[in-house]
Amino acid sequence: MGLNQLQQTFWPIERAKPPAAIASTAIAPAKPTEVFDTYWQFAAERQAIFFRRYLGNSYPWSDDEILQTYKFTNAYRASDRVSQYLIRNVIYHGPQTTEEIFFRTILFKLFNKIETWKLLTHELGHLSYKFYCFKEYDRVLTHAMKIKKTIYSAAYIMPSGSRKNGSTKKHRSHLRLLERMMEDGVPGRIATAASMQDAFRILVSYPMIGDFLAYQYITDLNYSGICDFTEMEFVVPGPGAIDGISKCFTSLGGLTETEIIKLVTQRQTEEFDRLGLEFQSLWGRPLQLIDCQNLFCEISKYARVRHPNVRGVANRTRIKQKYKPNLDSLSLWYPPKWGINDCIAIEFHEQKG
Repeated sequence: MGLNQLQQTFWPIERAKPPAAIASTAIAPAKPTEVFDTYWQFAAERQAIFFRRYLGNSYPWSDDEILQTYKFTNAYRASDRVSQYLIRNVIYHGPQTTEEIFFRTILFKLFNKIETWKLLTHELGHLSYKFYCFKEYDRVLTHAMKIKKTIYSAAYIMPSGSRKNGSTKKHRSHLRLLERMMEDGVPGRIATAASMQDAFRILVSYPMIGDFLAYQYITDLNYSGICDFTEMEFVVPGPGAIDGISKCFTSLGGLTETEIIKLVTQRQTEEFDRLGLEFQSLWGRPLQLIDCQNLFCEISKYARVRHPNVRGVANRTRIKQKYKPNLDSLSLWYPPKWGINDCIAIEFHEQKG
């Protein structure tokens, strides 16, 4: 079903009017649009899809044809496929020293692609800083590119920095960046940082790492035992989230996008209740700042079909990625310090019993 057909299926012509602001004094001074309600509806349904799949329900996991047609991330960042792989197979697989965890995590995130990690481990064995060799890593990655393999994820763009590093290949600049961070003692500095924002400042001081990437990296490192910051301390809105926020509000009333994300995250229970939505949390863990930031990015895409008349600051009209259902059962594993894995294990045994 095409984009125009989807729009016609769900919304008659009379819906194509400028969205009316929702009467909600609690979100004041910001003025929400109808997309703000859709934000919460999307969050609830996307999380419901996650649990339906986890419980082994048959596909399709939703009656929402937009969610059936296009690819969207989970309501919780840590539940996404790449994050799950990172947590289980990268962060908690291998030596648990600060130096080695940092090396593996940033190496993975520089490419943010499971297939690249598997390629490196297949060719080089267990990946560790102790046995790191630039020439060997470069050899594997250069060959992969020669045979037209994609080594970078399209999730977000990692700047090349080739000119500054005197390198002709993007991956070489990134390997040199990781080397420099290791030599500068960044793992230990992150481990002793007083706050998530202090750790963020360490990362963002390096070339090729902007604010949004630094925020993503410290969030990933925070899954490990290196640090234990609350995800409710600090947030950096990315370009997609900024566009989503511009669709959810006609005016921010003087608030920044960061303040909007914090306000929305704090009000999640009240907003779900206001709309009569049942939201199943992640085994008792509410949505965190990083999750609500991501949801604004996803609503930016979802609204292109659901609310085609509402244009955000990015002025995009199409959703690029189509959804290809993965019917494999979900095997979930989260940072042990969250206390979720025990809940999953108990639930699993109860179902089997």
